[in-house]
Amino acid sequence: MDGELPTAAAPSPYSTREKIARLAWAAVQSTLFAWSFHSCYGWRRLLLRAFGASLHPSCRIRRTVRIECPWNLNIGKDTAVGDGAILYCLGPVRIGDHSTISQRAHVCAGTHDHRRRAMELVRPPISIGSDCWIAAEAFVGPGVTVGDGAILGARAVAFKDMAPWTIYLGNPAQPVGHRAPLKA
Repeated sequence: MDGELPTAAAPSPYSTREKIARLAWAAVQSTLFAWSFHSCYGWRRLLLRAFGASLHPSCRIRRTVRIECPWNLNIGKDTAVGDGAILYCLGPVRIGDHSTISQRAHVCAGTHDHRRRAMELVRPPISIGSDCWIAAEAFVGPGVTVGDGAILGARAVAFKDMAPWTIYLGNPAQPVGHRAPLKA
């Protein structure tokens, strides 16, 4: 009938290879990654690189971070990802140098095409520039570009691109101020 969702299962958006990789990563993340000491950043970088992540040697990722599809993750120099953050990397996620993703922030590079009955998976990339701060429990939606130096305040929700050196708060995130570019 018109307007009803199909009853047959839609084909999986994941290849067999990706299904196996996701299963293997889930096993590693829930054991070797999660059980490591808090200060074992090098160990966690090693595990992530083994699954295809591109990570600068100085980035710091806490053991309670949840990462989906690490092969789509690129993190720059001196960047930190805090406890409980979620990096949902169905599409490419790039985080620049000297940036912070705070506790329980959610970076979500995957969604569904709500305009189509089958609700196909789409994987728009997310780019977070250098010198950015995604504060505690903030949400960065699919396809968003966060300009260099931008701040997304605690629990703010960004579904649109964020201008460089601008501070955003609220849901939806709105610009509330500017910050000066940082000196070396």
